[in-house]
Amino acid sequence: MHAPSSNRYTAVAILLHWAIAGLILFMIWLGWNMEDNEARFQLHKSIGIAILFLSVARVMWRWLNPPPPLPDDMTAWEKRLSHAVHIGFYALMIGLPLLGWLLVSTSKFQVSTVLFGTVSWPHLPFTEGMRGGVVHEIVEFLHSKGAWVLIVLLGLHVAGAIKHEVAAEQGVFKRMIPGLFGRAHAPGPARGYVTAFGAALLLFAIIAAVPLMKSAPPAPAGPGATGAVPAETGNWEIDPATSEIAFSGTYQNKPFSGTFERWDANVLFDPEDLEGSAVEVKVYPATARTGTKLYDDTLQGGEWFDTNTFQSVKVSLLNFAASPDGGYTAEASLLVKDTAVNVPFDFSLIIEGDSATFEGTATLSRKALNLGQQSDPGADWVADEVTVTVKGTATRKE
Repeated sequence: MHAPSSNRYTAVAILLHWAIAGLILFMIWLGWNMEDNEARFQLHKSIGIAILFLSVARVMWRWLNPPPPLPDDMTAWEKRLSHAVHIGFYALMIGLPLLGWLLVSTSKFQVSTVLFGTVSWPHLPFTEGMRGGVVHEIVEFLHSKGAWVLIVLLGLHVAGAIKHEVAAEQGVFKRMIPGLFGRAHAPGPARGYVTAFGAALLLFAIIAAVPLMKSAPPAPAGPGATGAVPAETGNWEIDPATSEIAFSGTYQNKPFSGTFERWDANVLFDPEDLEGSAVEVKVYPATARTGTKLYDDTLQGGEWFDTNTFQSVKVSLLNFAASPDGGYTAEASLLVKDTAVNVPFDFSLIIEGDSATFEGTATLSRKALNLGQQSDPGADWVADEVTVTVKGTATRKE
């Protein structure tokens, strides 16, 4: 039985090594197999950010817990090459995710980033003027070629480890895979758990908090509550508990749907006086909810509803007329950001005493409303037509 001939890495260093290695290998495959696949693109970004912060923790852990010295049987040039490969690895493990982050931030297609479908991740600041320009092209080149450099370094790293395991007396595998390729001396007491992981987690939390600190539209009292629209002019009170404004469409030929959680409405309607009837609605697009956080974040972006600049969408219903089928039609005038359009709105209305039940639909064009026209002007991803459905109940005011 041979005594251990070298020291192994700490358990944390070993765990970080293999976790990052596994993620890198998966990222290499994912980078070559994510074209026109939004889910894989989001996963690529999510794993990239995970590698970034795991690498930050690993660098700090390495600083607080220096690795064991290289085996004595390595020559001077082999040690220099090993150190150079490790430096290159650390530079790329941090540099490539940062380049990817900058690549997304400078793209003319401003696609939101939601880490693992849960955490909204901001674009890098001060990149608005770089979008779609030469900086983006340079970053794209560096990110792409950097991946190939990483593959070369990975090959050198594996080849060197195998060479020293097969040809050298001491070997290196047991330092990073204890027990499988022989025994190595246990490392000294580890230190810096809180410092290494706490710093990485704190940095992550600060950046992740940026989207939460963006200005949000003022919260109205709730759905159906009249605020900016004078309530005294309406003769119907919409019940927010049983009413909704919903929307639906297709994304990559798959249906999606959602609702606006907050809106204000003032209804003045009389079947006997259609000419004097009018409805005014303010919809708060920052409250759009689809059940998919990526969609919710994207809808708030600058090329969509731009909720940091425009807090509401204004809708007016005028020119009411009775339909042959017993329902009604109206002209819906919408003001979305700086774009105004008029579309027909068909609805049914049943009045029983002082209670009313209504349901109506309108078909809107993203192109006409200038929504998502920078990244998807040809409706290759999101269909141009979006259906808006309004339904609910109302009570006549006294």
